[in-house]
Amino acid sequence: MATNTDVTNFVADISTLRMSDAEEAGGKGANMGEMVAAGLPVPPGFVLMRSGYLASMQAGGVDRELAALHREALAQVDNPARMSELCQRMQNLVTKAGVSDDVSDQLLDSYRRLGPNCVVAVRSSATGEDGRDASFAGMNRTLTNVTGDDALIDAVTRCWASLFSPRVITYRASRGFMADPAMAVVVQQMIASEQSGVAFTTDPSTGERDHVVIEAAVGLGEVVVSGKVQPDTYVVDKKTLEVLDVRVGYQAFKIERGADGRDVIVELEPAQAQARVLDDASLRRIAELAIAIEAHHGCPQDVEWAIASGKTWLVQARPITTLDTRAAEEAETTGVLLRGLPAAPGSASGRVRVLHTPEEGSRLLGGEILVAPMTNPDWLPAIRRAAALVTETGGMTCHAAIVARELGVPCVVGARNATTVLHDGQTVTVDGARGSVSAGSVGPQSQVSTVQPPAATPVSETTGTKIYVNLAIPDTAEAVAALDVDGVGLLRAEFLLTQALSGRHPRDLIARGEQANMVDAMVTSIGRIASAFGARPVVYRATDFRSNEFRGLRGGEAYEPVEHNPMIGYRGCYRYIKDPDLFALELEALARVRERNPNVHLMIPFVRTRWELEACLSLVDACPLGRQRGLHRWVMAEVPSVIYWLPEYVGLGVDGVSIGSNDLTQLILGVDRDSDICAELFDESDGAVLDAIGRVVAIARKHGITSSLCGQAPSTNPAFAEHLVRMGITSVSVNPDAVAATRRAVAAAERRLLLEAALGRTKRRDSR
Repeated sequence: MATNTDVTNFVADISTLRMSDAEEAGGKGANMGEMVAAGLPVPPGFVLMRSGYLASMQAGGVDRELAALHREALAQVDNPARMSELCQRMQNLVTKAGVSDDVSDQLLDSYRRLGPNCVVAVRSSATGEDGRDASFAGMNRTLTNVTGDDALIDAVTRCWASLFSPRVITYRASRGFMADPAMAVVVQQMIASEQSGVAFTTDPSTGERDHVVIEAAVGLGEVVVSGKVQPDTYVVDKKTLEVLDVRVGYQAFKIERGADGRDVIVELEPAQAQARVLDDASLRRIAELAIAIEAHHGCPQDVEWAIASGKTWLVQARPITTLDTRAAEEAETTGVLLRGLPAAPGSASGRVRVLHTPEEGSRLLGGEILVAPMTNPDWLPAIRRAAALVTETGGMTCHAAIVARELGVPCVVGARNATTVLHDGQTVTVDGARGSVSAGSVGPQSQVSTVQPPAATPVSETTGTKIYVNLAIPDTAEAVAALDVDGVGLLRAEFLLTQALSGRHPRDLIARGEQANMVDAMVTSIGRIASAFGARPVVYRATDFRSNEFRGLRGGEAYEPVEHNPMIGYRGCYRYIKDPDLFALELEALARVRERNPNVHLMIPFVRTRWELEACLSLVDACPLGRQRGLHRWVMAEVPSVIYWLPEYVGLGVDGVSIGSNDLTQLILGVDRDSDICAELFDESDGAVLDAIGRVVAIARKHGITSSLCGQAPSTNPAFAEHLVRMGITSVSVNPDAVAATRRAVAAAERRLLLEAALGRTKRRDSR
């Protein structure tokens, strides 16, 4: 049994720990010690006990304030904006306190015993985590490939700060954990995984206890536990170790340690991407180890494993909480099968249809629930017919979320393993507001539309700030135009272009001399939208496909590069000047539309530098569109460099700037906007983002051009809307379902400003 739990000893070797130490070492740390005791292969390491956290917070003078803020946050779980603010304050306090000197001394001494500059994984091990009652799986921080004293101190601090993320606070409240949290941290030698994954000693989807289910991928295991790739799935008989079922996934990339010690993404060739990860001998070894852990603990286990140089290591184990008696009772009551991110509101019931590629879309019947790994614009016809949409990956701004909100299709994204947990023909209910998928049918099997105006619309509030709408699909144009909106602030070209191309790459059409058909289709679609809005402006954002999306079109592999990070690669304005003949087709379509609908204007996305915008605008000026009277030229403010270059852009003849808050937030905070794993980091209300938005609006006002913002934040966060109004923004543009809420929030903010101004004048008169 462990003896290193005295508060003066902040560190304990993993081998000394047992489950009786869980209060000090956390569930993860105690579990690791149990595995060592069972003679199982565990990487060497140690645990920084929860006493180290408590001592550091006390030494930093923040412990009492943290406790008070935590109590308030637990009471604010139904008020996301307030809770998010409280969480940010708590995380700042933890960072401010840092690791105290006495704790740091013991931490670094233990680290150096692992070897000079040992590469380690740093994992959170919070009190109550990885126990039978609650898993906290993936909620607190894990940092891999950490090297050096300073990096270790930083990693530990970040793990501690993750105690106070909104999702952790919400989860703790839901499980009734009301005590002040504390955290131990596991530090282990990093395994340079060649293959990795998870093993379940009971099938988590069926409850079959005679099976071991193993998920596997090449490289580091993050891609499996985060749902970033489709792993191989194997089923092994627990008694005979016979491999009963093999489902080979598709892994487009792997994560491994780069030469600089950081995680790097390595693209895989198609043959590697679809190759089987594990042979039968490896499967049997993993199954044996997982069964041994289950036997040691006496309950079903969720085990993370890694293989390096032919040796299988166990890096984590926890009880499968979804099989717990209370969890089973909850499932029987609520029937929740999966949870993900709430992406589009509404609820719908129907039969499941699991599809893996858009080419399978014809199998989806009207009113069925579409379940897919992820979607892109090629999925649009299928999404239209779906009663609801569930994807395994993606964040709040991914393609699936954007399209579903516009179509009024309830949607849940980031529902890990949805394509394996759910099965064709199974009846489920998707709740897009709560992010849940439940067994059975609740109410009528129909979706909730969010774009049809009510029969009797109440008198709308008038705002000085214009309320525009984001659109992507002509089918909804008439319904959306009937709403109380001042125009279209963002007409996305990607979906219109996908329909016009019929899934083919535009160069494939040009090679066959069929580009005129594409232009005709674009004219019809854009023209329908422009006509629906009459004299109200419609701002068309030129195509902003990324290279991986273009590459996914038929024939795309012959024309598109393979980029490691297409989100910041060959896209937007730079693509137009490198492929001017493709851009010319869009400009031709717009020129033809404006002959009948002069309310259409052009917006250039993802502008990085002055010279590329100047070259792009020269292309516009040289074509018939550029010679038409009344054409407004807008740029999107998505790249932080716009703050520096915007005065120059105005000098080039730009009439307006539209802040793309999704990309701007992504690039300022350095977080993938489509990541369900990093969703809590993506915050348009972050101070750094608000500062950048304020600078853009101020420059626009100074130079006399209009400013707008495209995003959902003004409708969901009244404080954000008030920030924009106080900045003096000209307009905001939101999805159709958010129009009414946005106008109310903006009107309230404008009234508050008028009241403050009036009170200020009164005070000045009274002081005379």
